[in-house]
Amino acid sequence: MNATKASRTGSGASAASASTYHHGNLREVLITEGLALAAEAGLDAVSIREVARRAGVSPGAPFRHFPDKVALMTAVAEEAMARFRAEIVAALGRETSGDPIRRIRAIGKAFLDWARRNPTHFEIISSRRAIDFAGSASLGASNAEIQAQMVSLLEEAAQCGLLRVNDPHLIQITGRALVYGLARMLIDGQFPSWGVTEDEAEDVMERSLDLFLSGLRKAPASADPGRS
Repeated sequence: MNATKASRTGSGASAASASTYHHGNLREVLITEGLALAAEAGLDAVSIREVARRAGVSPGAPFRHFPDKVALMTAVAEEAMARFRAEIVAALGRETSGDPIRRIRAIGKAFLDWARRNPTHFEIISSRRAIDFAGSASLGASNAEIQAQMVSLLEEAAQCGLLRVNDPHLIQITGRALVYGLARMLIDGQFPSWGVTEDEAEDVMERSLDLFLSGLRKAPASADPGRS
């Protein structure tokens, strides 16, 4: 099933949110409705007025929490990022290998799986137009934490002599470009034009990640050719 379509099926939270709204949880309801509206109609369709309508409150009520659409969408992005961080923690918990490259793979696959299942979250976090990424301490801290985790694993791999090239920063940027690009291709529906069906896309993304990581790993030392 198409990644974007998959996100739509569970996004009709408006009625539930409005019916459960009570004094004190309006901020959370607005975030939920903003995410649901973005999933249904796209980021450009989100407005304070429409989110208020879906939440069952007056048009002016959201402004107590969010001065504008960017502030609302930034809060939505913070929630999406928290869920993504939870995905990474869970993926690393399932990866029992002590091999740092295997653990890097777990993070990369968690990103691809998360983007495939939550294309709207991916869109919101990725958009520097719709959110104030630089102004969000929460987004900045989460992003820095993920990067630090990757650098730590790459440094560990280097210390173990596993890396073909010891340049953690460049490897990190290249890896990010790979998984981001694959997720973007999936969500934008580009794979069919590259000869990959929707059913094949998940496997192709995973094999692409494995190809990248195999290129990072230093080949085992060959046996001494002088020996018989």
